Amino acid sequence: MATRKKKPKILVVHGPNLNLLGTRETDVYGTATLASIVTDLETLGVELGVEIESFQSNSEGEIVSAIQRARGEQDGILINPAAYTHTSVAIRDALLAFSGPIVEVHLSNIHRREEFRHRSLMADVAVGQVLGFGAASYVLGLRALAGVLASA
Repeated sequence: MATRKKKPKILVVHGPNLNLLGTRETDVYGTATLASIVTDLETLGVELGVEIESFQSNSEGEIVSAIQRARGEQDGILINPAAYTHTSVAIRDALLAFSGPIVEVHLSNIHRREEFRHRSLMADVAVGQVLGFGAASYVLGLRALAGVLASA
């Protein structure tokens, strides 16, 4: 009898202010809400054969703790660190302590925005980045991460 391979588990981390999606700077971030993005990821997760756990916080420490809890529990991390992308050594260090693949996503193209947003402290920790495609950045990032996990 063949044993069934376990579904990879992916933690999706949404950083500060992403709880306001759909109502905050819609010209930059679009009209999709965080709830609709999470629903889309869960639906795609079923299609891709991965389990999705989503976490959002406006607090750097809570994000660090969520990443630390993922060690040994999750197989990969899809993260939109939002404003912490450019400032958080603590989140970067937590990601470095995670042994699975990490994909960084952003709704906007950070390289087409203010100069201070051009540098990501997470970029070299991630296997890749997807940015500038609005809510589709999450979908593309999840597809990429699922592919990385499937080929591991």
